[in-house]
Amino acid sequence: MTVSRETLLEGYFKESPAKIERYADILQSWGIERGLIGPREGDRIWERHIANCLPVTTLIPEGVKVVDIGSGAGLPGIVIALARPDLEITLIEPLQRRVDFLNEVIAELELPITVIRGKSESVKRSFEVVTARAVAPLPKLLNISWHLVKAKGALLAMKGESAQEEIDGTEPKKHSETQLRIIELPGFEIARVIEVRKTA
Repeated sequence: MTVSRETLLEGYFKESPAKIERYADILQSWGIERGLIGPREGDRIWERHIANCLPVTTLIPEGVKVVDIGSGAGLPGIVIALARPDLEITLIEPLQRRVDFLNEVIAELELPITVIRGKSESVKRSFEVVTARAVAPLPKLLNISWHLVKAKGALLAMKGESAQEEIDGTEPKKHSETQLRIIELPGFEIARVIEVRKTA
């Protein structure tokens, strides 16, 4: 990846440069200390984690409600919130220690984000967009998240090079359309997002 931290700040975080810088610092300190980020990831926070979360933001409509499931250290949910302040963000995370971390980060950065502790299967709400990064293979991901997607809304699953294979090996849900979105932003690695839209 050739995109620099400065380019990311100017291009994607114009309204909150200090907050994304602070979030990167938190991931490199608290995140590693608490085992949410691997000890070798400290030097790669910007390119591996923050930049990796940005392509999906280009697929999200203006002003909608977004839920990030299995949010972990807040990736991509907190990055999306900082890049797209027009969105209403909710994070779902089952592990208490991660929930505590998320709530501390949100308080520190003064972000209007809601955190729900629990498994996505048990959450009885719906959203225009559901995001997921490294949560589960597509068949399982659909089973645990499809009820969260509003009619005409979409699941946006951030995936790697085997994304098309996951699509090919997944039984489509009723009233759904699935497509692989290849996102090429200047200076970024190619991003692959599986979009499963609820048509009714």
